[in-house]
Amino acid sequence: MNDLQIDSPAPAGSGDTLPFERLSPALGAVVQGLDLRDATDSTIAAIKDGLEKHQVLFFRNQALTPIQQRDFARRFGELHIHPLYPGDLQVPEIMVLEYDETLRGRQNNWHTDVTFIETPPFGSVLYAEDIPPTGGDTIWASTYAAFEALSPALQQFLSGLQAVHDFAKNFTPERFSAYGADDRVSETYTKHKPVRHPVVRTNPLSGRRGLFVNRSFTSHIVGLERAESEAILSFLYTHLEIPEFQVRWRWETGTVAFWDNRFTQHYALSDYFPQHRRVRRATILGDRPV
Repeated sequence: MNDLQIDSPAPAGSGDTLPFERLSPALGAVVQGLDLRDATDSTIAAIKDGLEKHQVLFFRNQALTPIQQRDFARRFGELHIHPLYPGDLQVPEIMVLEYDETLRGRQNNWHTDVTFIETPPFGSVLYAEDIPPTGGDTIWASTYAAFEALSPALQQFLSGLQAVHDFAKNFTPERFSAYGADDRVSETYTKHKPVRHPVVRTNPLSGRRGLFVNRSFTSHIVGLERAESEAILSFLYTHLEIPEFQVRWRWETGTVAFWDNRFTQHYALSDYFPQHRRVRRATILGDRPV
């Protein structure tokens, strides 16, 4: 986190400016001295501009209640309620992710959130409520950088493909059992049928393209033989994990991360047990990938 590059404050749509301290060439920036509870409309516009450029933004020294977190996230769009993970008792739009030695959760992998619906999330706002003294970092990867590092021939081939994203691939009946939700398996599967998305997604504002497949939910590429699909997806998953596409964040209690879920993947390290880690996430719905 040393030797940060401070970008010149970028003008936002409503005239506000923010100093973005770049963390890596690929993605990531810190915004200092901002209380998200007091964000004006022009500050919200500046955050949107920063998210377009840096893909994941970090705000230290925040003190958001679940209601305040929900209200901040709502200023960017409608919120998603997860079909399995528990939410805050008073604020169901706020997902609670809490693990320790007794509840370790499932081994994590690289993924993009909630790509199993027709309009996958635009972004996520994560608030660090209880962080272990060591461990529990999160890593993000830019799918723009990953796509742009491919050969032009492979870029062209992938841009004509679609892939299926399936809720049931990641959320098996065993995972429902772990949350005491066995009675909801059939109903949830019925509500979340597999969907198709382009393998390469285009940002409608900038025109940049990024890979849009992930280990958690992408089951296969449409129109290819099974062996062909598995080989291509395996290559893309490994390619997306190249360190040059990444930024790694060491959490502190009270930090907020806001990331563009359309063009990033992330990985939360499960290296802190027997310590405790509790974070809260608000998930902002997006549009249909193109």
